[in-house]
Amino acid sequence: MKKTLLVFALFLSACTAPTVPPSNPPVPSVAHTATATNTPVFTSTATFTPIPTATPVPHPMSIIALRAGDYPGSEITIVKELDKGSNYRRYYVYYLSDGLKIYALLTIPESDMPEGGFPAIVFNHGYIPPDVYRTTERYIAYVDELAKAGYVVFRIDYRGHDASEGEATGAYGSPGYQIDVMNAVASIKQLPEVNPEKIGMWGHSMGGYLTLRAMVISSDVKVGVIWAGVVASYPDMLYNWRRTGSFTPSPSSRGVGWRTAWLETYGSPEDNPVFWDSVSATSYLTSLSGPLQLHHGSDDKDVPMAFSIRLAELTREAGQTADLYTYDGDNHNISENFSTAMQRTIAFFDTYLK
Repeated sequence: MKKTLLVFALFLSACTAPTVPPSNPPVPSVAHTATATNTPVFTSTATFTPIPTATPVPHPMSIIALRAGDYPGSEITIVKELDKGSNYRRYYVYYLSDGLKIYALLTIPESDMPEGGFPAIVFNHGYIPPDVYRTTERYIAYVDELAKAGYVVFRIDYRGHDASEGEATGAYGSPGYQIDVMNAVASIKQLPEVNPEKIGMWGHSMGGYLTLRAMVISSDVKVGVIWAGVVASYPDMLYNWRRTGSFTPSPSSRGVGWRTAWLETYGSPEDNPVFWDSVSATSYLTSLSGPLQLHHGSDDKDVPMAFSIRLAELTREAGQTADLYTYDGDNHNISENFSTAMQRTIAFFDTYLK
């Protein structure tokens, strides 16, 4: 009888012992055994509920977090019609982003609409102090050239600019402006006059930063043109970017900036490269949604030309298209070569959107 019980105990031990894959290390603190003695003793087998490993929450500025965002946009509401352009109509409009009314300048060609609708360009302006920014001022010549070329142009204000609702928190340490750009793309796709498969994006300076990020967040932007863009990785921006030109801070750009806050929270790029890579669009260039064209003046006092040169190199290394034009002695606005740069810009958009 004792022999029978001993065999039975060993049988139970074999049935209840968990199978551990060879690749997993043993867990010495957990023992599941049945001990056989002269008097059979059966030890209970404890049941353990695995505790799931917490998945780190991505930073709101990370590309992964922005890709996971919801950007439904809205119908574009016309507030009033403005003076006409030479061959296009101009409107003061708004759309919704994060529940905020974001105002914009919209142009629509007066020519016959092509099959499927007009190609459209979301226009991301550069940094202008939000408290002095006005929708109908600045970038007039830029919008005019694109509109005359047969494009719907959607030059958006960001939150906190002019009449746009919300707080102007800046582009580099807060996702608000980027969210406004992504909702602008979704909104312009809903305009009946627009072909939703032919959306391009133009950006200057800070707007170039927003344009590059949009093109690694969403596949909806088919082509991008960036003038004097802040298009470096965050470590490069951290160590190699100090404005010496006409930059004038406004109340919304003062106080503790992203550099100080992130260094204190996440450590340096050398100590924590995973974080700094996660927020840099340059880490995701293999996912770029379309070809890029870059323009930069060598005498730019606001944004180093090296940023555009390096982006072109990285984009090509990633197997993507990047055309780069540099302008010797020209400034941040490429004022001396404006006509040439604009002709190249329109030709590039024509190639990929028409």
